[in-house]
Amino acid sequence: MNENAELPIEIDVQQVKQLLDHQVDFLFLDCREPDEHQFCRVEQAELIPLREIPGKKQALLEHAEQRVVVMCHHGMRSMNAVQWLRANGIVNAQSMAGGIEDWSLRIDPAVPRY
Repeated sequence: MNENAELPIEIDVQQVKQLLDHQVDFLFLDCREPDEHQFCRVEQAELIPLREIPGKKQALLEHAEQRVVVMCHHGMRSMNAVQWLRANGIVNAQSMAGGIEDWSLRIDPAVPRY
């Protein structure tokens, strides 16, 4: 992404669905725990639990110019992840507001809720 303006810190589930539908190139992360990911997931999202994100800093910096969307269960952990990512050079990181809960309610009811 070569934009002068920083992206908003949050993105809603409908916007994420549009990015996926239009095959926009972005990194989609799931920062939940492995057991949560096993129970339900958005297939396109790569699992990196919140506690592991700092240890993956070098690999994540490869996406410093790209949009990075982070999701969790309701949006709290993903917001923490996004704040850390932005503070560490990934300025186009965004939290998926409402998390997988909102994804299940608004986008794909086949995704189980918990």
